[in-house]
Amino acid sequence: MYQISNFTDNDDVKVIDSLGPFSVVEYQRDLSVSPASAATAYFSSAMNVRRRQVLCDLSKAQITLQAGAMQWTVGNVNATTGVKGVGDLFGKALRGGVTGESAIKPEYTGDGLLVLEPTYKHILLVDLADWNGSIVLDDGLFLACDSRLQHKAVMRSNVSSAVAGNEGLFNLGITGSGALCLESFCPKEELITITLQDDVLKVDGNMAIAWSGSLNFTVERSGKSLIGSAASGEGLVNVYRGTGKVLLAPVRD
Repeated sequence: MYQISNFTDNDDVKVIDSLGPFSVVEYQRDLSVSPASAATAYFSSAMNVRRRQVLCDLSKAQITLQAGAMQWTVGNVNATTGVKGVGDLFGKALRGGVTGESAIKPEYTGDGLLVLEPTYKHILLVDLADWNGSIVLDDGLFLACDSRLQHKAVMRSNVSSAVAGNEGLFNLGITGSGALCLESFCPKEELITITLQDDVLKVDGNMAIAWSGSLNFTVERSGKSLIGSAASGEGLVNVYRGTGKVLLAPVRD
């Protein structure tokens, strides 16, 4: 048995969200400051620049984690590579190579507590049931998920999207039923959700951070012709076509 004090019960620490095995805590102020950094810490807190951490309750689900994200564990916690054989290792290495994600994502089992490294980014908790069991992520968003979820490399519908759209050719796709934890530069209060029903969304730039796996993603000219695209000043746009959802950030870092 273990007991944790002066963590979530600290008046400077607030639980701001929870879903499945995940809870997100936010430090309301940075108290570890010097006279030279006090003003920066004060205005950072006022502008919502705060440290956040994810707590994973392994008694609710096994967790697959981005490599290097663990800070500490307590209780019955066991870490494995999540590799189930040579073929699985090859598949994960190949997927990691094309998506830019870590090839091996450790899996944590047991019934203890797993705490992730603090971050100043915003934490998004996603229930895949809200995405009909399939979501595709922009590079660098994945932080952790229920280990029952499946990972796959999702290829763009046209090769030109890798070059013309200033994007990679593959993205990380997550499928199944369970909770997913993302690390975003944009808070969920500012994210725009667009729901398509046999329709088309065109976006100038990589503003979409996640979209339904059911959508067809291509890069196309903004106009019907090269002259029309040049005249509009937009050139090439990312196009999401079909039925599903797209999560847009109003700005990129």
